[in-house]
Amino acid sequence: MISNRESARRSRMRKQKHLDELCSHVRRLQYENRQLIDKLNHFSDSHDRVLQENTRLKEESAELRQMLSSLQLDNHYNALRDLEEVPCSTHLMDESSNQSISSSVNLLH
Repeated sequence: MISNRESARRSRMRKQKHLDELCSHVRRLQYENRQLIDKLNHFSDSHDRVLQENTRLKEESAELRQMLSSLQLDNHYNALRDLEEVPCSTHLMDESSNQSISSSVNLLH
């Protein structure tokens, strides 16, 4: 009978020790879970900021491309306008040359 009591006491002690170990393990896992949730929230926030920055940079890029395109069109227009303002340096030698140049010009128009 004493042996049975001692065995039951040891069994209760083993169960209590096992229960304590399980509780400790649960606390450790809960702590790790909180840390992982914090990291996930941090990465999620960082991801959102990167997406916003990416969207802003895409919009800025589109605006800059539009400005560049507009500047290039203005430069082409100015170059064409400058060509219109260049005086013609063709010198006519005599009356017959003038007629052939005039007829060539008329053919072009």
